Amino acid sequence: MEISHEYDDIIHLPHHVSAERPHMPMIARAAQFSPFAALTGYDAAIVETARLTDTKRELSEERKEAIGRQLLTLQARLKTDPQVSVTYFVPDSRKAGGAYKTVTGAAKKVDETLGNLEMRSGITIPFDDILRLE
Repeated sequence: MEISHEYDDIIHLPHHVSAERPHMPMIARAAQFSPFAALTGYDAAIVETARLTDTKRELSEERKEAIGRQLLTLQARLKTDPQVSVTYFVPDSRKAGGAYKTVTGAAKKVDETLGNLEMRSGITIPFDDILRLE
C-alpha cells in the first residue's frame, strides 16, 4: 500500500525559471531574510555608550599658579606673535566627561576678564580647562 501525500503531484516537477525576470543574486536573496532594525537608533546608542571619555583632572593650587604665571608671561609677549602649545580639556557634548586636546599655534589674546586664552586660529580656551601650556 503506497502512502499518498498532499504534494505528490508537484513534488517532482522541474524548478521554474522565469523567462521574463532575471535571476536574483544570492546576496539579494539573503538580504530579504536579514533582520530589520526594529529599534531605530539602537546601534548608534550602543556605539555611543561604548565610546570612552576622560574625566577632567583637578590641578593642584601650585600648578594653577604656574599656569597663571605662564599666561601673564604670554600676555606680555603677545606683540611678538608667540607660538604656544596648549593641552586643554574639551567637555563632551553628549555624555559626562570629555577629552584632552593639544593645539599649537599663535596666541591672540589673554582675556583676564572672561578668563580665556584666544588663539589666532579662532579657538577660545577657558583658563580653568588648561592642563599644560608650553
